[in-house]
Amino acid sequence: MPKSKSLKIGILVSLIIPLILFVSIETVLSYFVTLHYVDKTYDRWLLDSARALAQEIKVKDAKVSVELPLAALEIVKWDDLDKTYFKINSAEKGLLAGDSIVPEPVNPADWSKPIFFKGKIRGELVRVVSMRVLKKETQDVFFIHVGETLNKRQEMMTDILLADLIPQIVLILIASLYLLVGLKRGLKPLHVLANEIAKRSPKDLSPIAETHVFSEVRTLTDTINDLLARLAHAIAAQQRFIANAAHQLRTPLAGFVIQAERALREQDIGTMKPALLQMQNSADRLSHTVTQLLVLAKSEPIDGMNEFKMVDLFQLVRTTCIDWVPKALQRQIELSFECTEQFVPVQGDEALLREVLVNLLDNAILYGYSNGHIVVRLTSSMLVVEDDGPGIPEAEKNKVLERFYRIPSSPGNGCGLGLAIVKEIADLHKARLELGRKNAKGGTRIVLVFEGHA
Repeated sequence: MPKSKSLKIGILVSLIIPLILFVSIETVLSYFVTLHYVDKTYDRWLLDSARALAQEIKVKDAKVSVELPLAALEIVKWDDLDKTYFKINSAEKGLLAGDSIVPEPVNPADWSKPIFFKGKIRGELVRVVSMRVLKKETQDVFFIHVGETLNKRQEMMTDILLADLIPQIVLILIASLYLLVGLKRGLKPLHVLANEIAKRSPKDLSPIAETHVFSEVRTLTDTINDLLARLAHAIAAQQRFIANAAHQLRTPLAGFVIQAERALREQDIGTMKPALLQMQNSADRLSHTVTQLLVLAKSEPIDGMNEFKMVDLFQLVRTTCIDWVPKALQRQIELSFECTEQFVPVQGDEALLREVLVNLLDNAILYGYSNGHIVVRLTSSMLVVEDDGPGIPEAEKNKVLERFYRIPSSPGNGCGLGLAIVKEIADLHKARLELGRKNAKGGTRIVLVFEGHA
């Protein structure tokens, strides 16, 4: 069984990860901004040292000298963290003072401004400033190079970044804790809802109360309530079917048992025959009732139980009429089928649609007159069944669609389910059922209109 995901952890991660990403991006940006301003600050101090050295270049009587008293050198080189190196060059005389190992800029294009760059002295990274110095007393050109290791810069960078990063990390921890507490409080209604459902009896399908439910959770409770309502409807339909089946099967079964007991008491086969015929009638009625009850159960409009497919109504009606011609001829009734189309597509359940026509033909043959006519007419959106029997009285039109209702003094031994089945299957297919007379003299005309194809 796959491990279930935690909604609380999922929400927390989805909130914390962007926050951490934001802090990381902000830290990277802060690093480069801090690096820029740290370099700018210490570069200014480095340039001041180079300018101070420039003041020590003296020109007297066309002679160049560099006077670097010990105090001046201490000012330039003194630093408790970094090492400072310098070099003073002359374009004509070369090195005048300082350390020859101080790097110089490579092919500088412009000496009008001091040049800052990074290099290495004895394997250590240094920041170097180079500047050109001109003296009025001579045509010679002087170059001053001052280099410094990067310890102070790196220390300041670390201090500034820690000062910026530590509060943000603390903020993330506090925010995470606050979000965790908030999520626990926010998800509490779900736990209450789960406990409420768990305590319910399997027979309790009443809607879940929504008095203390957040609007975001209400969507879930509405869905559950809708499911409970559909389950209640399905269970009620099953209970109604069981009650109807028990009621309808009791009578033919009781008759069957009585006639069986009667037949057992007789000694002569001739006297048994009436009882056996009654048993046959009871069995036929029982079989017919069971068949109709099963169709009725299948036609119950329960969501998700019926999967509709494309059905060719022309072929279905044509083959069903052919199958029922022998039964119609037994009562000397002519059964005809009329259709101008060769293909009538309908979305539906083929077995249920066939059952509609079977019930209509069964009623037409049962209640139609001998030597009469039954006409089945099909168009692109309508199925019509007409007979020339006595017809359905106007006052009985609504009643005959109810389950187990039969018009008083009706012939045959039906159970009053035929038209009820037709009505439920029609409703399931969103078709309109119309009951009427064939003409002014009588007869029955039943029309099934498929609304989506009209």
